Order: sequence, then C-alpha cells, then structure tokens
Amino acid sequence: MTLAAKAALGWLLLLVVMFANGAIRVVILQPQLGEDRARQLASLSGVALVLIVSLLFVRCAAEASPSQLLWVGAAWLASTVAFELVFGRLVSGLSWRALLADYDIMRGRLWSLILVSVSLGPWFWGAFTRRRLKSRTSG
Repeated sequence: MTLAAKAALGWLLLLVVMFANGAIRVVILQPQLGEDRARQLASLSGVALVLIVSLLFVRCAAEASPSQLLWVGAAWLASTVAFELVFGRLVSGLSWRALLADYDIMRGRLWSLILVSVSLGPWFWGAFTRRRLKSRTSG
C-alpha cells in the first residue's frame, strides 16, 4: 500500500475517532459539565486520540521520511479543516461566526490544539520512533 493510501486511511480513522469523541461530548459530558467545559475536556481527549492515531499511522508507515510525515500532517490538517467547515455549514447549518468561534483560544476554545496535534502528530512520532531506534542500535 502506498504512503498516500495509508495517510488517507489514517485520516479516515481520525474522522471516526473524533466523531465518536464529539458524540461523547454532546451526549455525556455536556449535560454534566456544560458546553464550555465539555468542549475543553473533549478537546484535550481529542489531542490524546489524535496522537494515538498518529502513532498507529507511523507504525504502519515506517518507511516514511520526516518530510513525508510533515506532508501527511499538512494533508490531515487541510482535510480536517475542510471537513469541519463543510460539515458545519452544510450539515449542521452553523454560521461562519459559530464555526470560527472554535478557533478562539482566548475564549477558552481549545480546537486549535487538536489542529496542532493533527498537523504535527505524524512527524512527532516519526522523530520519536527514529530516535528510539537509533539509541537501541548505537547502545
């Protein structure tokens, strides 16, 4: 399987995992914590989930170079933002103001942290994995 195909499957897995994370936020967390706290908690768990999926991807794409992993992260980021905006507008019927509110970290919205983890997760785990392999072979 090509790296591009693995990256596409990785992003689809991210989509499923993050959709589940959002559903848990709405159904379980929001009634207990309120919308703002639920969003913050779901954002933090979202970062963890993105990093887990990124690690799984890197393990399946061990042949990828650091620059390729940065490109994968950029593709995942573009796909994620595009999906969020299109889904938010066309399916959820949200206004642009409501959609962009999630990017306002000064108001306690942590969505930007998820985007950072989406974009840098593959590269991070690739570098971490290479460093561990290098220390095992040289030590």
